[in-house]
Amino acid sequence: MSNGVEDWRPAISRERLSARAALLARAREFFAARALLEVDTPLVVNAAVSDVHIHAAVVELAGEPAAHRRLHLHTSPEYAMKRLLAAGSGDIYQICHVVRAMESGRLHNPEFTLIEWYRLGFSLSALMDEVESLVRTLLGAAAAARASERLSYREAFLREAGLDPLTATAADLERVARPLAYSGAVASATDRDEWLELLMGTLIGPRLGHGALTFVHGYPASQAALARLDPADPRVALRFELYCDGIELANGFHELAAPSEQRARFARDSAERRRRGLPPVEPDERLLAALAAGLPDCAGVALGFDRIVMLSTGASHIEEVLPFPTSRA
Repeated sequence: MSNGVEDWRPAISRERLSARAALLARAREFFAARALLEVDTPLVVNAAVSDVHIHAAVVELAGEPAAHRRLHLHTSPEYAMKRLLAAGSGDIYQICHVVRAMESGRLHNPEFTLIEWYRLGFSLSALMDEVESLVRTLLGAAAAARASERLSYREAFLREAGLDPLTATAADLERVARPLAYSGAVASATDRDEWLELLMGTLIGPRLGHGALTFVHGYPASQAALARLDPADPRVALRFELYCDGIELANGFHELAAPSEQRARFARDSAERRRRGLPPVEPDERLLAALAAGLPDCAGVALGFDRIVMLSTGASHIEEVLPFPTSRA
C-alpha cells in the first residue's frame, strides 16, 4: 500500500540507473558486433508456458471476444522467437521485460528483464563460450579475476552433496534435503525431481560460482524442458546453467526441434500440473506448427539482466537495481 509520501520515489539510485543504461548499451554492442538481429515479440500471448515451475500471469482484455479475453503475460520470449527462427530470421536476440507470478525475494521480482538469444549451428559448448564472453564484457572488472569452471550436473552434486543425482533414490535425496527444513518446499516434495530441484536451489546452487563463472551442464533428462537429450547419454539433457557468487544467471539449451517429442513433453507437463493442482495449460499449437515447419539446428539461452546489474554494482537485493519494483509499481 502506498504511503502517499515517499512511495512514489524510484528504488534505484541515480548512479545505478546510469550503470543499468550503460550495461544495456554494452549488451547491444556485443550482439551488433556478432551480427545478431534484435527482435521484439509480444508481451501479451495466447499460450502460457507449461513448465510446472513457472507461473504465468493472466490478463483479461476488455472488449475482446470471449475466446481471446483470457491471455497471459509472457514468462519468456522463447516460443515467439522460435517461430521467427522457423520462418528464417537467422541469429536473433531480444532484451525484454517478462513476468512470472509467485516469484519474489532477494533475487526475484515478478517483472524482470531477460536477454535471450539464439545461434544457428552452435553447439552447447560454443554457446557457453559466448555466454561467458558476454558476462565478462558486462561485468568488466568484477569478472576479470574470476576463473572459468564447467561441471556436469552429476559432478556438482557429487562434489557439493556427496550423491549421484542420476542414480540416487528419492529416499537418498530426501535424506540429504531434510536438514534444509527451513524451506517450505521440503514439506511438499514427493518425487525425485522435486527433491533434485530443492537441493539445486537451496544447497548446490548457492555454493557455485564463488571466485569463478561456473557452468553446470548435463541436467537430468526429466528436467530437459525444451532441450534435446544427449545422444551419447540419453539420461541427460543438452542444457546448462551459469552461476556466479551462488546466483543463477543463465539457462541455455541445444534446442529441441522435434514436434512429436515437444507435444509429448507438453502432455507430461500437463499431467504433472494436474497432479500438483496447478492451473491447466493448453499446448502452444503455433509453436508446434513452427517446429513441424522446420526449426533450424540452434542453441539458445536466457540471461537474467537485473542479476548482472546486481553483480556489476554490488547491490544485495534486486530491488536496488530496478527503477520501480512491483511493490511500488
